[in-house]
Amino acid sequence: MRWWKQVTSLLSWFGERGAEAAMESPAPSRETYQAAMLLSAAGDALGYRNQRWEYCESGPQILQELCELGGLKQIQAQLPDWPVSDDTVLHLATAEALATGKRQESLWQDLASRYVEAMKDMEGRKPGPTSILGTSQLRPGETSGYRIPFNPKATGCGAAMRSMCIGLRYPRPSDLQDLIQVSVESGRMTHNHPTGYLGAVASALFTAFAVQKKPLALWGCELMAALPLVLEYVQSVGVDTEENVQAWPYFTEKWTWYLTERGLFKGEGPPRFPAKYGPAERDVVYKSFSLDSWAGRSGHDAPMIAYDALLATGGCWEKLCNHAMFHAGDSDSTGVIAGACWGAMYGFLGVPEGNYNCLEYKSRIEDAADKLYTLAWGTD
Repeated sequence: MRWWKQVTSLLSWFGERGAEAAMESPAPSRETYQAAMLLSAAGDALGYRNQRWEYCESGPQILQELCELGGLKQIQAQLPDWPVSDDTVLHLATAEALATGKRQESLWQDLASRYVEAMKDMEGRKPGPTSILGTSQLRPGETSGYRIPFNPKATGCGAAMRSMCIGLRYPRPSDLQDLIQVSVESGRMTHNHPTGYLGAVASALFTAFAVQKKPLALWGCELMAALPLVLEYVQSVGVDTEENVQAWPYFTEKWTWYLTERGLFKGEGPPRFPAKYGPAERDVVYKSFSLDSWAGRSGHDAPMIAYDALLATGGCWEKLCNHAMFHAGDSDSTGVIAGACWGAMYGFLGVPEGNYNCLEYKSRIEDAADKLYTLAWGTD
């Protein structure tokens, strides 16, 4: 493909920052994949709290309620009080399609079919209106039945929240072509707008970076470096090209602004945070990231908040939850992304077992993680 010719120069750019070492690094442990998938679901369940915390408009209130429950270590994330939301149900649909080993058209059709089927499991999970509309327009089994019309309002986080497993399936820098294709094609099955499906690219790419153990300070600028390749791919496919090009700039502009705010536009670091960055201050800052004043609701800011939380909290699960899962806004969608990346970096280190060992769909999540690991790394 013409668009893929640019990857040579991009990989060279990555190489200057340690990508060669990442390509030569040994396979991660199988437990890393288990942690990425399970802690993603844990981040979802914790941020959702059976609808109560996803729709709460105050991070300090959430943390006060958490304290009244005995703190994070006392949380047993299991039914009926801690179900997973639509985020994990749709993330599982993506993971289980990828786990079949299918590619290209066969994979697109399978993904579309699984997304349609997953929407039958939404009682009490509060799926977003764009995901509902998008899946209603899919026609799996028909020629190009995985494509839906361009939607100028499809800027939400529904594609971002279900795409971390794409980074597990395609974790190496040399897998970038596949990661971009799958992220775009799966993302626009419901969110056919750049702000929506570029969120899928960001979530997948960040998870791949986590597997590679790439320094966090580089993630944002390397996402920016990949965006021209994504646009070239979208143009090469030739579907809704004019609409995509017109709507393209917002995602890039907002991420440029964010990385500049954090002092990370060129990847040097360390990240620069406000002098006071407690729960109330984070609510205000996260809202400034947003498109519609609801933090984490859009394709650009759900991975942005997850990334911000990872930068701010290091290897502490409790701190990560305070930043990524317990805030005003779409806290399950930011939590599902942050949890996956954190698990890929740190495994289960310091995570209370009750947060993940009785999760809804735990066996399916573990099975999908195991199959993705085998496909990605070729080990039994």
